[in-house]
Amino acid sequence: MGDGNGDSNSWTYGEYLRLYDLLKLQGEGREISSDEMHFIIVHQTFELWFKQIIRELSEARGILSLNVVPEDKIPTAVDHLSRTTEIFRLMADQWTVLETLTPQGFLNFRDDLGTASGFESFQMREFEILLGLKAQDRVGSMDPIGTFRKLSKRSPEDVEILSRLEKRLSEKSLYNALMEWIERTPIMGSSIGDEGDEKFVSDFIRNHLEAYKMMNNESMKRLESNTSRDEIAKRFRVAEQSAESFLLPDGKIDRARAGLLFIESYRELPLLTWPRKLIDAFVELEESMAKWRHDHARMVERIIGRRTGTGGTSGVDYLDSTSRYRIFRDLWEVRTILVKPDLRPILKNAEFYSYSVDL
Repeated sequence: MGDGNGDSNSWTYGEYLRLYDLLKLQGEGREISSDEMHFIIVHQTFELWFKQIIRELSEARGILSLNVVPEDKIPTAVDHLSRTTEIFRLMADQWTVLETLTPQGFLNFRDDLGTASGFESFQMREFEILLGLKAQDRVGSMDPIGTFRKLSKRSPEDVEILSRLEKRLSEKSLYNALMEWIERTPIMGSSIGDEGDEKFVSDFIRNHLEAYKMMNNESMKRLESNTSRDEIAKRFRVAEQSAESFLLPDGKIDRARAGLLFIESYRELPLLTWPRKLIDAFVELEESMAKWRHDHARMVERIIGRRTGTGGTSGVDYLDSTSRYRIFRDLWEVRTILVKPDLRPILKNAEFYSYSVDL
């Protein structure tokens, strides 16, 4: 069969997809069982999808990393994220295929895995780094490439993998690119660098915090008959302090978070349609990732219970911990401090957003 490098007009289906090479990679030379071949195919499929995920996320980051992001490029970034979300949803469904493997069926070939573990999936580490998952947010503040430093002594291929991961660590993450882009959001018609921009942003934050406090006071009045009123009041006060810390960390304006709040607060404005679609795409992506990780843990628990993982991890407990990872923290947290539409700060320079209002 050809190598797929010839004239595309003469390719067969098998040549185009490199099927001859692909279908020799399932370990049948070791006379494996159908259970083990099934296990290998599922995980190889994951790795193929990981390759596509890295491509999609890299292209989205490329768009958001531009010094000036053209408005017509935002829908393309949304498409890259939406495709990635659908891939994670598909992979979550793929665990149900693996669940057809019985505990005894897995134990029949488990020893053949040796110490091989999904923990060593370098493509998973790569897309986590690319997304912006920080070491301190990992289980036990784990070094994301520590395992691959050790493995790099095994072969030239492992050296190449380590180099690839180190390069990713040195690059801007997709999340950082997003927040730098959000930081440039026009707030009340004022853009970063404009004269008086800091006051526009400061006034917006102050007015929003006052509205947030007013909404909390309304909620407390509805709960006046509650026997734990003091405890409820304390919770609202803590929430108000958290809102202030979010928007004014160390007492200083965080313009990126202010921009995020502005987009979420006035998401009906025409100019903000695609920015809020982009933010929603990030949130939806992380939700699909969390569900995929959760389903992974349940599949493993169903097949091996609480057994120690092949790579020496705590198995299901470790997987459950990873399902609580949150990378896009600000995108989630801002939803906690939103206020009702009628309590929002009065919109200034509405015409800037192609939005008409009755005077």
